[in-house]
Amino acid sequence: MRISELDGKKVAIWGYGREGRAALAALRWRLPGRPLTVFCKDDEVAELRAQEDPTLAIRTDADAAALSAFEVIVKSPGISAYASPKVDAELHGVRFTSGTAIWFAENAGAHTVCVTGTKGKSTVTALIAFLLRAAGERTALAGNIGLPLLELLDVQPPPDAWAIELSSYQTADAVRPEVAVVLNLFPEHLDWHGSEARYFADKLKLVTDARPGIALLNGADARLREVGAALAARGQRVAWFNTEDGWHVRDRWILRGGRAVIDVKFLPLPGRHNWENLCAALAAVEALGLDPLPLVERVVDFQPLPHRLQRIGEKDGLVYVNDSISTTPMASIAALDWYPGKGTAILVGGYDRGLDWGVFAERIAADAPGAVITMGQNGPAIFERLKSIATATRFVLRESTSMEEAVRFAQESLGSRGTVLLSPGAPSFPRYRDYAERGRHFAQAAGFDPEQVGAIPGLGVR
Repeated sequence: MRISELDGKKVAIWGYGREGRAALAALRWRLPGRPLTVFCKDDEVAELRAQEDPTLAIRTDADAAALSAFEVIVKSPGISAYASPKVDAELHGVRFTSGTAIWFAENAGAHTVCVTGTKGKSTVTALIAFLLRAAGERTALAGNIGLPLLELLDVQPPPDAWAIELSSYQTADAVRPEVAVVLNLFPEHLDWHGSEARYFADKLKLVTDARPGIALLNGADARLREVGAALAARGQRVAWFNTEDGWHVRDRWILRGGRAVIDVKFLPLPGRHNWENLCAALAAVEALGLDPLPLVERVVDFQPLPHRLQRIGEKDGLVYVNDSISTTPMASIAALDWYPGKGTAILVGGYDRGLDWGVFAERIAADAPGAVITMGQNGPAIFERLKSIATATRFVLRESTSMEEAVRFAQESLGSRGTVLLSPGAPSFPRYRDYAERGRHFAQAAGFDPEQVGAIPGLGVR
């Protein structure tokens, strides 16, 4: 649905986070003076009223009856598509769209590379943009990575290419990407999707429903191998990374087939998962028809994204690492793979969305860190899950009620040497606005300037 199709209709925006703000700005730009309604939270009302817009109605009662009074609603991604009142309003004939869907409708001919996956999608999307720019392509980096697509609605001149990160909330809204990348699949966001099966299906809509030119998949993921075979059987072009004949990691080298291309010791990206992320990005550039080999050496200048195994600094013999982007137990395990052993104290826990921490417990039982400090809503459950393991393997296990207390417990457990690792394995809300705010709080609790935990480099058009 294009913005012009909204003219003359009764339209509302539901949600006033960054996506909602971008939607309101875009509609005001293209449809000046049209009456609009925004459904927001109580603490956002004052900001909207400050705009002094007589054609803007502000409401906080987003129930089925209120929503059903509109013909079209631009819904923010964080609002579940499968729960009331959205489902109830749909039954009354309300049509829902999103900022992502509107952008794709407005930019049908754009050269887009879309990336999704449970882990690594921000890094891969940023790497793709970096490599395209290194090749001389004027490239936009946007989407779930931190810049809503509608904030770049009318960029002039248009970019040569778009590197777009999509969450599982957004994949259904993509249309005909030139390359669609799916990195991996682990259970996540079950509260939004309602089930593991639906989460996987929604993630995969980027390749099953969006009709990409090429579906680029991780050959090391068993589920994605099955998906790729099914796509190929119906005539879809499929490419792979993490396969012996493509871009992959072996013996701490990045290889293209049998050719060793770069030693990982030269890369600014810690951990095997990040080396595999680079393989995905190189394969995506190749799928676009460019030769990535001359670009590989430029990766040494890539600036890693904040909140992803970010080394904040060192104080009194302790190194502090901010991996606040970690929102699944698998991500916490990946962090421990990079910082293994008794010299690490890991801080875990946050919003409880029903994920099973059994695999994390197995990892701790097999190779325990020096300490595990639990926190947040699911902290007590994680603590109980690890209690017997802590007794058997003799690592420090403590519960905390605040970030400051968690950092202090970690410091006490390590003494004068080691690594304090924030890798929560859970979302940041409702305590924090997002993972970035959580990462800044960690830095502050550790005695560092929270503002040093910087913004994502490379966003926008360059």
